[in-house]
Amino acid sequence: MTKSLHHMAFRCRDSQATRAFYEDVIGLPLASALHLASSATGREVNALHTFFEIKDGSYLAFFEVDGQPFEFKAQHDFDLHIALETDLPALAAAVSAAKARGLEVRGPSDHGFIRSTYFRDPDGYVVELTVRQPGHDAAMAKERARARERLDHWTARQPA
Repeated sequence: MTKSLHHMAFRCRDSQATRAFYEDVIGLPLASALHLASSATGREVNALHTFFEIKDGSYLAFFEVDGQPFEFKAQHDFDLHIALETDLPALAAAVSAAKARGLEVRGPSDHGFIRSTYFRDPDGYVVELTVRQPGHDAAMAKERARARERLDHWTARQPA
């Protein structure tokens, strides 16, 4: 079984703008910036690979890559988003920092077991900051017990 998430990586257009958002707004410290001149398979590249540390020891990582096209577009929440757990003081700081920079802030949305506030990073990715609500663990345990049943029901209703 998988032990934990080490990092999840995304493309970015501008590593400095990405740093300003994830470090200065969201509060994730820049942990590493690696210049890559070749890939693991020996292909020549020119990329900067940055890592932002999450308190649990995992990372959000980004690649700024010269000469490799990538289509950046604003993502719908259902298409792609990053959800990070935080606490109320850190959330308030992120909201203040984002609003001071004129960035999109949506929420909070009350999902019962969590409250979520949504931001958009410089490349269009949606970043959700969540705060656990009382009863979170019990709600998740209840959902876990029903997850397979709901998935099977969803699959059965799909056309063949």
